[in-house]
Amino acid sequence: MRRTYLVAFVCCAAFVTIGCSLLSLVSGSTQPTQPIQVIQPTQPSSTLVAQAAPTKKARPTETPTPSPTPVPVPPVKPLKMNSPEYGAQAFLWWRPETADRDLGLMKDAGLTWVKQQFAWRDIEGAGKGKFIWENADRAVLLANSKGIDILARMDNAPDWAAPGCYNPGKQSMGPAKNMQDWLDFLTAFVTRYKGRIRAYEIWNEPNLSREWCNQPPNPTAYVALLKASYAKIKSIDPNAMVISAGLTPTTQDNAEAMPDTLFVERMYAAMKNNSTGYFDVLGVHAPGYKAPPEMSPDDVAKNPAYNHGEGAAGRIYAFRHAEDIRRIMVAHGDSAKQIAILEFGWTMDPIHPAYAWFRVDEQTQAGYIVGAFQYAKQHWAPWIGAMFVIYMANPDWTKDDEEYWWSIDQPDGTPRGAYVRIKAMAK
Repeated sequence: MRRTYLVAFVCCAAFVTIGCSLLSLVSGSTQPTQPIQVIQPTQPSSTLVAQAAPTKKARPTETPTPSPTPVPVPPVKPLKMNSPEYGAQAFLWWRPETADRDLGLMKDAGLTWVKQQFAWRDIEGAGKGKFIWENADRAVLLANSKGIDILARMDNAPDWAAPGCYNPGKQSMGPAKNMQDWLDFLTAFVTRYKGRIRAYEIWNEPNLSREWCNQPPNPTAYVALLKASYAKIKSIDPNAMVISAGLTPTTQDNAEAMPDTLFVERMYAAMKNNSTGYFDVLGVHAPGYKAPPEMSPDDVAKNPAYNHGEGAAGRIYAFRHAEDIRRIMVAHGDSAKQIAILEFGWTMDPIHPAYAWFRVDEQTQAGYIVGAFQYAKQHWAPWIGAMFVIYMANPDWTKDDEEYWWSIDQPDGTPRGAYVRIKAMAK
């Protein structure tokens, strides 16, 4: 029986860091806990900074309270990326005391991108127009302060916008019933962070029904969402990069899932073979499963030890399956555009049966991840752009979480072999 093997990626204490430069903003129905500047979604965000209480006149023996230092907007970067650029997915949202730590670890390792989910439901979940920006502000400005580019994964509609779609137990979510609600949210978000977020990923794995309100995957409907999102983002921040959703590699083709190659083919059909106005970069997911990164999909398809006994369909169980997606782009005249690997890695999971069949040990994981970066640099230039390894660990994960076994560090920040090897890797 064909199965889908994918990774379910899930994503407080008061926190002050980076001198006094970190902004904590809250708008909507939630009131700030200290005097701060509140920036409305319609106000440009060229310089964001916490507004401290007035400084009293210092006595001769007192040290004056330092003025807050603004976090400037990063310099504009081109839509064309170096081939490759290096990043990781992190979890900067709920645990501010570890967000700064993890970004510091990433910077030390030479990772210049962070992928962070900005779930719509976590920002505007209380009702239309009721925004809570605090966690988003912290994540954005921490990354800005460290010079790390942000890929914002945009998805997960709140219940009021997509009733019946969200089920955390089943890891399901869905798009808004009314497209305008989504576009209004994008307007508020992109306006607030104009110039601060380098790239936007529009949705995640829409080739799975659980990511599409438990409806059969629908490339045409996704393309409509992508086109409207592209137009809205570019109208506000024309320098922002729009990346299509990463798709899970799967051998299923039914109401629950669609192979990523078929989904991309049907995307191009819906775009009438012209991606102009839909995306700047095509997003791909490329987990390596059990195969070493240099092994071709053809060789994986021939070897039951790597293809899970699924024969030709099992070519998806290769990091280089990204080349299958690239061939589709080229066939449709999109050779000038780059691919971003939005998720890749190898798991060490000995617990969960769906993942344990392709587990590797820690040393192998480290070697394969570095090998994937190196293979892409040597063989995929100039069409490969940013590559995001999974993950910088969520600080709340335990060994019972399957995501724990993919990460390149421990939840307490202790480096694993993969992190050590990435840090030492020539870039």
